[in-house]
Amino acid sequence: MNASATSFQIARPVRIWLLTGVVMVFFQVVIGGVTRLTDSGLSITEWAVIQGTLPPLNEAEWQVAFDKYKVAAKKQFETLHADMTLPEFKVIFFWEYGHRLWARMMGFVFLFPFLWFLLKKQLPGWLLRRLGVVIGLAMLAAVFGWIMVASGLNNDNRTWVSAYKLVTHLGIATALFAYLYWTWLRAAQPVAVDGHLAGLRRLGWWVAAVLFVQIAFGGLMAGMRAGLIHAHFPVFIEWGRFWQVLTASPVDSAQLLDYEPQQSIKAVVQLLHRGMAWVLVVLSVILFLKIRRESVSKQLQLGGNLLMGMLFVQFLLGVLTIINCVGRVPLFWGAVHQAGALVLLAVVLSVNYQFSKSVKR
Repeated sequence: MNASATSFQIARPVRIWLLTGVVMVFFQVVIGGVTRLTDSGLSITEWAVIQGTLPPLNEAEWQVAFDKYKVAAKKQFETLHADMTLPEFKVIFFWEYGHRLWARMMGFVFLFPFLWFLLKKQLPGWLLRRLGVVIGLAMLAAVFGWIMVASGLNNDNRTWVSAYKLVTHLGIATALFAYLYWTWLRAAQPVAVDGHLAGLRRLGWWVAAVLFVQIAFGGLMAGMRAGLIHAHFPVFIEWGRFWQVLTASPVDSAQLLDYEPQQSIKAVVQLLHRGMAWVLVVLSVILFLKIRRESVSKQLQLGGNLLMGMLFVQFLLGVLTIINCVGRVPLFWGAVHQAGALVLLAVVLSVNYQFSKSVKR
């Protein structure tokens, strides 16, 4: 490692701590996706940051929690879970409980090492500033998570939480993941050597932007259960029926807000998600081919190969998710597809990091 890189080197325990945070945020987003797909998000009807650390501890407390759910999420209970038993309620409760408990664990994993590293003066100014942004994004994600859940409680017209608020929550969490991962990259690799490739840098960030939008469309797909509209691939299979759904009725602002009975809105969302996938594929392939034509670092060569490999895997996971959307969104494929999106985002960021002109400290 050259002298410039050595002067910027972050202590190994700090780098491990940052990477641990990235992994924990990753699993928090994945658990959140499972919570959505299992209809678990409304099972806990209160935002008790301290008291909510412990679940119900006896049958009487469980019955109280179940009764609260029946009232606060009346529409969901009557529509989806009218015959639900208490043991079945415990299953969906624990998915939401696990999602919230994992968030609390992230807070502890962040706080205590942070104080220790701060005491040992192992956190330079640039890293402290970035960690401040991480804290802000984490708090924003937590607050908006409750706003999202509250959108589905005590609302007799809504079976699930608002898809738009779900996408906002997912967007904040994705931004947190990306920002923390980029921070780890700066700590793990102080100097990038492909910064002279300005054209590739611009293209790389276009790929990242399209992927972020695609993740948001994926959130709308999950929030609206839009995959159930047309569970086929490629899109032209049964195109006539899909077109009828797509053009069934004009879409106005009121229908956009009250989207649950509007099949055409869900069809539009699915069409956008599928279309954006092809845009992402084309841009990524172009980026990969351009990388192959240049004299680049080993890190960038590896990143380009990983990009193509993960893009193929993620596209396949998307196909498997959509063709298994028969009656309900498949839990396994839906969760793995969401996890794949974050892995692909990490790969894209790793590629883009190699284009960094310089690392500002």
